[in-house]
Amino acid sequence: MRFMVIVKATPASEAGQMPDEKLLAAMGKFNEELVNAGVMKAGEGLHPSSKGARVKFSGASRTVVDGPFAESKELIAGFWIWNVNSLEEAVAWVKRCPNPHHEDSEIEIRQIFEAEDFGAEFTPELREQEDRLRERIAGA
Repeated sequence: MRFMVIVKATPASEAGQMPDEKLLAAMGKFNEELVNAGVMKAGEGLHPSSKGARVKFSGASRTVVDGPFAESKELIAGFWIWNVNSLEEAVAWVKRCPNPHHEDSEIEIRQIFEAEDFGAEFTPELREQEDRLRERIAGA
């Protein structure tokens, strides 16, 4: 099972405050444990929302809203993609994680949909297309 593990933003991360060497080293050690265990497939930190944009959809209309965005507790500061056997295993790994910020923080865990989750609507042709795209991504 794949999970996206989402590090929520804080006022400090949204202000662009970078982690210090001690936190970077602790996170590096944790990431190394994840890789050595075969759990981590990807992971990155994100710039503050002031450097981002949102695109709002309403029918055929698209509206671009530039950051920053108001509610830091609803924003993402970073993420991992993990491959584990269960939500419980993902929770156990997160409990071992260093606090990703120098203040109270939160990490959210969400399971990623797999092809079989979509049922009959995900036709053989669509599955073939998905497989081709994944192969191209892996080869890039």
